Amino acid sequence: MTDTDDSTPGRLRIDKWLWYARFFKTRSLAAKLCNDGGVRLSGTVVTKAHASVKPGDVLTFAQGRHIRVIKVVALGSRRGPAPEAQALYEDLAPPVAEERLQDPYRPPVQQPGAGRPTKRDRRAIDALHGDGLMGDAMQSETD
Repeated sequence: MTDTDDSTPGRLRIDKWLWYARFFKTRSLAAKLCNDGGVRLSGTVVTKAHASVKPGDVLTFAQGRHIRVIKVVALGSRRGPAPEAQALYEDLAPPVAEERLQDPYRPPVQQPGAGRPTKRDRRAIDALHGDGLMGDAMQSETD
């Protein structure tokens, strides 16, 4: 039995299907998620990467910071281009657009005029007061 053969017709290993559908960059990453119990197959936790999927099954798994809910539409025969991979599934809960304000890793935005002045602000203040290099050079030329 080769790696491309399946034990049951109309079924495919879950790690291979996740890799074919381009949810994971490598099959090893897909298998690791399955073995760690991070995938649910129609509501049942999958603990083995050799679990079989068939069209009509619903997969739930975490991908990055999103929870993906995917309905298997077709089984693939290879890991093809993205349009071919997208034809293998139906996304039941597409990821929500992230709000930049809710991102905990985003640094806070400083409002203009709040806190210490930047180098650009300092130069603008110096230009207004007539201080700084430009102001001194212009004064010495006029004297």
